[in-house]
Amino acid sequence: MLLFAALLCIGIVGLAWFEARTSWLQARLLPDYARSLSFDLEEGPSDRIRFPVQGPFDQRLGYVNLPAMLDRLQTNGFYIDRQVRFSSPLMTFVDAGFYPPYPEKNQAGLSVRDVDQQLMFDFGYPRRVFEGFEDIPPLMVESLLFIEDRRLLSDDRPQMNPTVNWGRFLKAAVFKAGEAMNLNTPSMGGSTLATQIEKFRHSDDGVTGSITEKLRQMVSSSVRVYRHGEDTMPARRQLVLDYLNTVPLAAAPGYGEVNGIGDGLRVWFAADPAEVNRLLALKSPEEDELRLQGLALRQVLALMIAHRRPSYYLLQNRTELGEMADAHLRLLRRRDRISPALAEAGLEQALEFRNFREQPAVIPGDTNKGVNMVRNRLSKLLDVSLYQLDRMDLKVTTTLDRSLQEQITAHLRSLRDPAVAEANGLVGESLLRPGQAASLRYSFTLFERSDLGNQVRVQTDNTDIPFDINEGSKLELGSTAKLRVLASYLEIIAELYERYAPLPRAAQPADTDPLTRWVVGQLIVQPEMTLEQMLAAAMDRRYSASAAESFFTGGGKHTFSNFRREDNSRNPTVREALNESINLPFVRMLRDVISHLTQQQWQDLRTLMGNDNDPRRAQVLARFADREGTQFLSRFWGKYVNKGDDERVSAFLSGLQLTPVRAAVIYRYLNPSADLDSFNQFMAEKLVQVPEATALARLYGRYDPQLFNLQDLGYLANVHPLELWLVGYLLQNDKATFSEVLTASANQRQEVYRWLSRTRASNARDSRIRTMLDVEAFAELHRRWRRLGFPFDYLVPSLATALGSSGDRPAALAELMSTIMNDGARISPRRINRLVFAADTPYETHLSPALAMADQVMHPDVARVMKLALADVVNKGTGRRLLGTFKRADGSDLNMGGKTGTGDNRLVSTAGGQRITGRALSRTATLVFYLGDNHFGTLTAFVVGDEAGQYRFTSALPSQVLKGMAPIIEPYIQRAAAIEVSIPEAAFPAGLWDEEMYLDETPELAEPVLE
Repeated sequence: MLLFAALLCIGIVGLAWFEARTSWLQARLLPDYARSLSFDLEEGPSDRIRFPVQGPFDQRLGYVNLPAMLDRLQTNGFYIDRQVRFSSPLMTFVDAGFYPPYPEKNQAGLSVRDVDQQLMFDFGYPRRVFEGFEDIPPLMVESLLFIEDRRLLSDDRPQMNPTVNWGRFLKAAVFKAGEAMNLNTPSMGGSTLATQIEKFRHSDDGVTGSITEKLRQMVSSSVRVYRHGEDTMPARRQLVLDYLNTVPLAAAPGYGEVNGIGDGLRVWFAADPAEVNRLLALKSPEEDELRLQGLALRQVLALMIAHRRPSYYLLQNRTELGEMADAHLRLLRRRDRISPALAEAGLEQALEFRNFREQPAVIPGDTNKGVNMVRNRLSKLLDVSLYQLDRMDLKVTTTLDRSLQEQITAHLRSLRDPAVAEANGLVGESLLRPGQAASLRYSFTLFERSDLGNQVRVQTDNTDIPFDINEGSKLELGSTAKLRVLASYLEIIAELYERYAPLPRAAQPADTDPLTRWVVGQLIVQPEMTLEQMLAAAMDRRYSASAAESFFTGGGKHTFSNFRREDNSRNPTVREALNESINLPFVRMLRDVISHLTQQQWQDLRTLMGNDNDPRRAQVLARFADREGTQFLSRFWGKYVNKGDDERVSAFLSGLQLTPVRAAVIYRYLNPSADLDSFNQFMAEKLVQVPEATALARLYGRYDPQLFNLQDLGYLANVHPLELWLVGYLLQNDKATFSEVLTASANQRQEVYRWLSRTRASNARDSRIRTMLDVEAFAELHRRWRRLGFPFDYLVPSLATALGSSGDRPAALAELMSTIMNDGARISPRRINRLVFAADTPYETHLSPALAMADQVMHPDVARVMKLALADVVNKGTGRRLLGTFKRADGSDLNMGGKTGTGDNRLVSTAGGQRITGRALSRTATLVFYLGDNHFGTLTAFVVGDEAGQYRFTSALPSQVLKGMAPIIEPYIQRAAAIEVSIPEAAFPAGLWDEEMYLDETPELAEPVLE
């Protein structure tokens, strides 16, 4: 029996030794099993897929976060149209905790292609990799194997499983057992290249945290190397390639994570990887090249050693790393792996690291504004940084047209050349002066309507900064604001028509706001008037252009001027005022709009204020106050939710014209415990002219928030008191929910509207009422503008908003133009056509955006009238220089329209009510346009800084620039027109007015400028 047992043990040990030497059994069993661990890409979302939950490699490539990102994308209008399905064996394998075997990518990252699949951006990471095993210098392979696994590429064992080096593994196990018994045994790892790769790619934090994790690495790697059959030599070569390409080498300042020998050489030693590879491939180098070859080998050895503790060696203990590299050079010489001459050359070289202060290793940013637009949008959609986005395994197809984008970008940049600018007609009256072209910046967008929605074809500018002017700026674009005022005006006319046209004439009010009186008057005169006729009459309604009147707005009296003094005596129609961009008619038009919105809010109070003796009056007023206060808090909430304290204060102050009193009131309320020094610092930062110390001290004491009620504080600050309260509350309760805000504001909502209970009002009280009603009316106007795509969280509560003081963005104006072209249906612009995550992996997922849903935000008849009015601007107004510029394929004029605007933004100081200085901050000129039935966009010219005061260009400049771009844009539009476009009827109501009815030969007029 003992003999049998002994023989059995010898047999088992012999078989184990045989298997360890030859991997015969594994080579018979694992290939078929590995091939069963398959996956297939199929239509629709998958119910048989597992995503990784850990591992640096899987996190960097985005695989770990894919479930959360897919949820966000589906919430934001994308749907999964293709996704991988796991085979049943693969599902079982992964559910058991192992890593799926597939050809993992040594290099992956964000790639962006245009609508025709032309590559626009490709961030392959790591940046420098070996394409194949044959590209690796043999000396580098020899050095790696000498350090890590000297028999890995031995060809005497073709079926060998490289996952476990049994001798090394058993020795490491014995040493580990001795350590557990407190014996003085050396420390040694049992990892091979195969398990190291599994570890730094897929293990939690890239480390082996347990025996279970080590077994997971060994099993996963063993299955992986037998995917292609019994002969493992190709897999073993692939291990060398994978290791050299992806080994983690710590994070470098300004660069981020460094992976792979190529990037390690470039980042840590400022070496050229291609030159290092050339040097290491030399077999008989000359003396000078031998010295360089020795340095290259020393650098490569240092990186291979540094992998054991990357941050320790590369950031903290570089001297020790150099000593270890020297020791390996001596070992390589001693074992005849390198020549004595090469070893000596390497030992003579100093291991010099990159000086990141003097020689930063920053990856150059992409300045293609269309690509950056896509990257920024994806960053927000996926809730990742641009750094993370660029390193994800993601392929994006955009709506951009690369060729058109590049041509327009090149043209805009060429306009900085004075000779080119003059050849394009940009020098002259209302344009540029000689020598001014170099400082001008231009921004351009072009959209195309299609059966998939409004697609961005071009988004670019001629700057080299990554900032996106179209979507990231806030510019005063001058008279383009008149387009928004006109939209509000016509929408109200349409609302009033639909309200009163069905009513008997006796039921229509006679004493109300000007717009209501006008509509009712028109219906009395022409009872059968249609809405189209009413809107046409509204466009022919006259507004005085007189600049003599003072307007109560923004908490005080203001005056406005026209660009041309000769317009002051005119009484133009709305149509004429739009064509010639006359300021004062639009100021008065906005006053009528605000008056109407105020009346709409006020009319609920008329019956309540009518009988002072009604005992129910107080209760009804309290309910009214609670309802109104809740509505305004809801509006303000959207402005401040999900912001930090500094962001909330900045959002609150933005758009406010701060005086010393207003600034003092706001700061003391928001910071009740702040001392005088903090108060003085705030005033110095926010005011153009800072009062003297004694005056500041008086302001600090006089506007103690405890001395005033909330309503008075709002009046003094010229803000809605509930907005002031909300900001103060959120600064003290930054995690509060809206429900908590409503509960906490119960008393404040009543306090703000307590004035309603008074039966008489003094002149001062009247002033307060008017100011607050003005603010509330502008809040309602802001709500209407937001529906039309206005991009900001607030409007300046002043009639100057009609002339652009609330700012705008070119992209938002393009969206408004889209709504007008779509008969009042707002459709979000489409910038991305397809997303492919993790292509050719077990996690591959394809997404497409759903067809854009139309939101009818403007009455269709209003949109048609506005489109015709914009055609007038080109046919006989401020955009007339564009008339006849663009042609159809048959040579006829392409129908087009647009609105121009000029903004002259200055920092104004006053003394005694008189303007004494006006330092220029910037000057802008914008054209928002449509070309034909399916293309629209914006073109903005601007200059910033003190030199802006030297420029006198108007919106004639962007019109002339667009005219010069016709040879580039016109062929594209003609080609697009040749392709039949099917617009969904649900998204775009059919029917457009005939635009030819308004054409005439009126000379082009100058563009007003708001200063």
